[in-house]
Amino acid sequence: MRKVASFLLIMVFFGTSCLSNAKGHSIQPGTLDQETEQPKVEEVKETADPTVTQVTKPTDVLEENPPTSNAKPEPTDLLEKKSTHTILTPTSVPTDADKSSGLPEEETLQVSGTVYPQKWMNMPVVPEVSERAQDIYQRGLEMGNDPQSFSKIGDCQNVTDYWRTGFLSIFEDPEKYSFGDEYDHLQSAVDHFQGSFGRKSLAVAGGLNISAVQAPLRADPSKCASTESPLACEIRRHNPSIVIISFEEWWHNKPAEEYAVHLRTIVDYAISQGTVPIIATKADNLEGDHGINRVIVEVAQEYDVPLWNFWRAAHALPGHGVKEDGFHLTYGGGCNQFENPVCLKYAWPIRNLTALQAIYTVWQGVNVQNIE
Repeated sequence: MRKVASFLLIMVFFGTSCLSNAKGHSIQPGTLDQETEQPKVEEVKETADPTVTQVTKPTDVLEENPPTSNAKPEPTDLLEKKSTHTILTPTSVPTDADKSSGLPEEETLQVSGTVYPQKWMNMPVVPEVSERAQDIYQRGLEMGNDPQSFSKIGDCQNVTDYWRTGFLSIFEDPEKYSFGDEYDHLQSAVDHFQGSFGRKSLAVAGGLNISAVQAPLRADPSKCASTESPLACEIRRHNPSIVIISFEEWWHNKPAEEYAVHLRTIVDYAISQGTVPIIATKADNLEGDHGINRVIVEVAQEYDVPLWNFWRAAHALPGHGVKEDGFHLTYGGGCNQFENPVCLKYAWPIRNLTALQAIYTVWQGVNVQNIE
């Protein structure tokens, strides 16, 4: 029997190429810390923070088993408005990484004589859930989305098959992670969304950026219609109810405001499909003024949709969670025992943990049954 609805979890991150470091040297995925058979916890050194095609819904569908039901109905004005919302307090929050970012109430950054206010830095790691997010989710159920599916949209920090630490894919195998008492409640989200954690998204690839994910030329021709972008193809085929949008990839000579234009297009499309977008900030600051994270937060607030402030969680870590190149996340040898304080000193375990917390909190917050 077809599942009634779906969560499309779109994560959007932006920055530099995932297959090269900040200086442009090639780095191949799957080669991290493989010198020894047993992973060795690496030393973390303190370091400095270091076009688009309009998305359209395809008319031709390339499915192995084409659905017999009618296409999703067009969204109503429910998805056009920004609701007056009641914020739900998350039932689970990160520990030390969330409780203290090491920042004053408002930090400012001065670059070339310009002062940038950074209030977004103190926004919570785990999203708050608004009435608008609930409306989007409920509309998605009416459109036939799968309530037990989410999708990932992004670049290399969202791939499933990095050596021993693929993004969220560890939660497909109980032998690869443990929660301990503090995080054991998250297992219910792992059980509910099983199959989405390890799925290879059609809208995730190393080197993919926020513009390219909307270009049909970047879609897999064996699985996507000729007019489909990777974004549209992934949402159609996986039929999620939540999407995680996470892009670090960007051009250094492009303004953050242009990044925001592309991000808005992605968010608009996700909402039109009845999927709840979770928008993520990034750990690095290669642009120098935190401009990308600033506009990410602005877009999340503008649309009143969940924000996963991964930057704050990473900033509290040694070296702010990034390696010497200022971009790649610290690894920790694939340590995903979340009850172990040593594991929680590295960015990849924190990324997986806080992403799961974001999924859990949004899933709980948008379900009317849980609210009532």
